Amino acid sequence: MAVLPEPDWRAGGITQLWAGFDFSVYHWVEMRTKMRIMGFRGTVIKPLNEEAAAELGAELLGEATIFIVGGGCLVLEYWRHQAQQRHKEEEQRAAWDAMRDEVGHLALAVEALQAQMQAAPPQGALEELKVQVQEVRSQLGARDPSSTSKAVSTSKE
Repeated sequence: MAVLPEPDWRAGGITQLWAGFDFSVYHWVEMRTKMRIMGFRGTVIKPLNEEAAAELGAELLGEATIFIVGGGCLVLEYWRHQAQQRHKEEEQRAAWDAMRDEVGHLALAVEALQAQMQAAPPQGALEELKVQVQEVRSQLGARDPSSTSKAVSTSKE
């Protein structure tokens, strides 16, 4: 069975970087996992020298930074999209409410016009009244010429 390498606890050691993380332990876990996947069991994994540990640490920190920045961008983009979606829904809701109000006003206007139409005499009744007025005028006009001609003839004499 492989033995976990002793971490380099020296003050200022390169294998131990920020927050006490020992990259030689990371190397040991990574290599042990790879060996097991490939079918090598119980092989001894050599500890990393300081230069290789520093290189591995720099690579790991660079990848972690890129991952964190990329994940942060994804989260911010998701929040931005959600805010846009909420704004769009609010605009649609406001437009819908405005249309509903306009339809209500138009319905009231239609009701008022219908009431006016019912209060006004029907078109057929107006035509009948016009015909009756013309008949009365013609009857009055037929009577007037004889009376006016008599009045004119009496005034001539």
